[in-house]
Amino acid sequence: MTLVCRFEDGTIALDGDVPDSLPVALDERSGTHRLPAHRYAALRQALDDAGVDYEDRVLDLPALDLSTDYDLRSYQREALDAWTANDCRGVLELPTGSGKTVVAVAAMAALGTPTLVVVPTVDLLTQWRRELETEFDAPVGQLGGGEQTVEPITVSTYDSAYLRADELGDQFGFVVFDEVHHLGGEGYRDVARLLAAPARLGLTATFERPDGAHEVVADLVGPVVYDLAVDDLAGEHLADYDLRRIEVDLTPEERAAYEEAQGTFVDYLKTSGLSLTSGSDYQELVKRSGSDPRAREALLAKQDAREIMMNADAKVEALARLLDRHRDERVIVFTAHTDLVYRLSERFLLPAITGETGASERRSILDRFRRGDYTRVVTANVLDEGVDVPDASVAVLLSGSGSEREFTQRLGRILRPKSDGREAILYEVVSAETAEERVAERRR
Repeated sequence: MTLVCRFEDGTIALDGDVPDSLPVALDERSGTHRLPAHRYAALRQALDDAGVDYEDRVLDLPALDLSTDYDLRSYQREALDAWTANDCRGVLELPTGSGKTVVAVAAMAALGTPTLVVVPTVDLLTQWRRELETEFDAPVGQLGGGEQTVEPITVSTYDSAYLRADELGDQFGFVVFDEVHHLGGEGYRDVARLLAAPARLGLTATFERPDGAHEVVADLVGPVVYDLAVDDLAGEHLADYDLRRIEVDLTPEERAAYEEAQGTFVDYLKTSGLSLTSGSDYQELVKRSGSDPRAREALLAKQDAREIMMNADAKVEALARLLDRHRDERVIVFTAHTDLVYRLSERFLLPAITGETGASERRSILDRFRRGDYTRVVTANVLDEGVDVPDASVAVLLSGSGSEREFTQRLGRILRPKSDGREAILYEVVSAETAEERVAERRR
């Protein structure tokens, strides 16, 4: 009996005589051999290599006539060629502002197959849809942001794709995962697992995840097939940039409070067997804090020390000097805490964007920033990724985590080439003789 392969609820079902050599499992409930949909391409290869006669009913997709006017830069062409050479699977790791979307659009035009683009935010959903409708002059479906329409070209948030991947898994031959590191999240992995699309492209500025989940992404999408760092493109395709660190001193009152809180935390570590050099140690501290009063005291003390060093009064004064120095340039101010955003917004009359800012208000602020009505904006984490941030030449990092990804994303916000050839500048304002010095070194 000829073997038949078909898509069913996020799996590839095999009917007929299944060779023992195939990497499939028997579903005892239905008596059907199955494997996850994302193994479809590997299954076809295994069947072909084994010389098995089979009927493929998994994908029956129309050919799309897609063309693009994009003139790829040399490194974009190299990235596309590297991905194509890897059987149209893999991840491109390119800096923010380098035109990853352009490469994806060129890949879509080359393949000419129904495509699903998956993005982390509604802002990116809107940007991608607008870009694709303009470039291909074709209807573009949207899953998320209050709309649920499916077209041969569709853009979806990760959340919406997670909810509908099992029913849509046989409708696309190509899937693009923007900010593909998000796919490492436990739930989001199912988006890739339930889709049969053999062609897969991941886009990111920073692929590796601290939890090691990028290895799962590599299995679901493909490995990094092309990567460039900021320095590889600065000066020609991205703006030249300068990183400047400004150290400020805590006030006597801040210093006393910081040393007391930090001392409480360090004293606990000396007797706890924890070093906090790894994320697992921190998770253990949080776990212990639920039942151990000393652990809870240490955790709260650590948080107090962190807030003191990141929100020091001298940082506000340093920002005042920087805003005055760059009064004729567009400036983005990044902080780690929402409270500081509002404090700075009130003091310097800066438009503020936080997680509490509504989507329409955020778009209004960014549109005015783009037009030049506003020349500076202050934010807490919201503009790190997933938002089309207008061109700026100066970024001030008042506080942040030790994450390399966060730092790279923030630097990328000022790296688009300047029409006047101006150099981009990122200032790091760091509280001297505190743990923030180590945080700043770690994110570099």
